Amino acid sequence: MTTPITVAILAGGFTHERSVSLRSARRVASDFREAGFQTKVLDVDGNLLARLNSMSPTLAWPLVHGVTGEDGAIQSLLELSGIPYIGSTTIAARLASNKTVAQSLLRDRNIQVPRSLSIPEALFREVGVTGMLSLIEENFGLPLVTKPAVGGSSLGVTAVDSVADLPRAMVDCFAYYPEAHLEEFVSGREIAVSLVEIDGELVVLPPVEIQVSEGLYDYEARYQPGRAEYYIPADLTETEQEALRDSATAAFRALGLRDLARIDYILGERGPVLIDINIAPGMTETSLLPLAASDYAHEHGLETRDIYASIVHGAYVHIQEVED
Repeated sequence: MTTPITVAILAGGFTHERSVSLRSARRVASDFREAGFQTKVLDVDGNLLARLNSMSPTLAWPLVHGVTGEDGAIQSLLELSGIPYIGSTTIAARLASNKTVAQSLLRDRNIQVPRSLSIPEALFREVGVTGMLSLIEENFGLPLVTKPAVGGSSLGVTAVDSVADLPRAMVDCFAYYPEAHLEEFVSGREIAVSLVEIDGELVVLPPVEIQVSEGLYDYEARYQPGRAEYYIPADLTETEQEALRDSATAAFRALGLRDLARIDYILGERGPVLIDINIAPGMTETSLLPLAASDYAHEHGLETRDIYASIVHGAYVHIQEVED
């Protein structure tokens, strides 16, 4: 008799994105149970290690959004505990989660990213605001975008149109992470490209276009129905589809990602410009990877849970190969 696959979904934690993480976990857990996996959602708290030890899962799936879930911390803990997990390794997570580091690496691989720099909070306070603002305006112009160097769900992200607004935008970044990432503003259509590994093959799911009624595609727009509209598959030319597919595949491989990811783009006159990478993307009812997975599943006569089950089976096969 085949031993059933048990999956511990790690969620929650003490990040700003706790509620989204728990919603993602509950949704995935429901699909996993329907697919035949024994599944528990474990909150990342003081009881986590004891619960993992008691459960002894076949696999863990970290679905903690934000700093600790995507910067390699949870992955390091699982490796230390000897528990195999779904998703990118510690090293890949660290590379992908820091926007400045990831963009520098991808730029060296000739993948289009915005011009950018990072400013630690300590330097911002020590050097002073006035001179630094002049340098930023001189080198980047306006508008520009400020965001925490590490983090997700567009928390702390601001489009800055005036130099007078820049100090407040920087402070908003520092509320979420002690390093601000500044990048040139790129105009165009916002497109999300999700990738999953199915049966050992990297599959690029249908691109999703996001249109926001007003302002940025920020936290509220992402998780409050009505602020954003999603078009799937996005209305793209064959050339645009190919350019997005090639860029996303190249970025996934350049950063050494594994199992699944979502890569966000601005598509404009320059072609696709990569603006963000998510190794633990949201999995709620309004999240982009599930929308893409649903469209792909429908096109191939599958259920969305079949896509998630394929990710689990692929990770399990990989574990067996390593152990052998």
